[in-house]
Amino acid sequence: MKILDVPCLEDNYSYLIYDESSKEAAVVDPVEPEKIVELANQHGLHLNLVLTTHHHWDHAGGNDKIKELVPGIKVYGGSLDNVRGSTHQLLNGDKLSFANNNINIFSLHTPCHTRGHISYYVTAANDQHHPAVFTGDTLFVAGCGKFFEGTAEQMYQSLCVTLGSLPKNTRVYCGHEYTVKNLQFALTIEPTNEKIVQKLSWAQQQRQTNLPTIPSTIQDEWETNPFMRVDLPEVQVKVGCETPVEALRKVRLQKDNWKG
Repeated sequence: MKILDVPCLEDNYSYLIYDESSKEAAVVDPVEPEKIVELANQHGLHLNLVLTTHHHWDHAGGNDKIKELVPGIKVYGGSLDNVRGSTHQLLNGDKLSFANNNINIFSLHTPCHTRGHISYYVTAANDQHHPAVFTGDTLFVAGCGKFFEGTAEQMYQSLCVTLGSLPKNTRVYCGHEYTVKNLQFALTIEPTNEKIVQKLSWAQQQRQTNLPTIPSTIQDEWETNPFMRVDLPEVQVKVGCETPVEALRKVRLQKDNWKG
């Protein structure tokens, strides 16, 4: 299983997931469909399906056009999200596969940013040791999405339970390049966290040379993401809360008002 990150718009990412032997491919959030189709053609790939994380235009806005460009392509999206152009609706725990069942996709309902937000956990039958998860705007590198349609309780479940229970080596591919700002904010919560300091330095170097900061891993997020570290007493004390959910709500509020 190969994964190509495709920078789109100002700071979005789409992703091509493909099988090297069959050349069959899926695409996550193809907001610039012409760019996706051109890249697929360059690599000799056959696009079979679209995996839409949520209904916002900068993720689902290319679905109608890619259906014109690739007749018969299947477009998946969460059943609660009314995803533009979707041909198939997904529930939590639904399973998909392509490339002769060599690439397997597990649908994870991760609500809060939107009601029906779906993250996609992807594994290859011939390589179980390098799983990946496509988290849209629920989990960013060192951050999380705004609570547009949900609650802190939902985001805690989505981040710390649903995504947090994935294998720690799972590669995290998120929907936006927000890493440097997220890590700068993370240092306001944990100024002595050396893992955050190191990752921020690395991320700044990546961006200075116009390289991406994805993928992260679930392990990295447990170590550096303040929204996933709200179970820690020191984080709760820092934001003046006594429970993880209260702390998550407070950290999100601080991030929303942060002028870094």
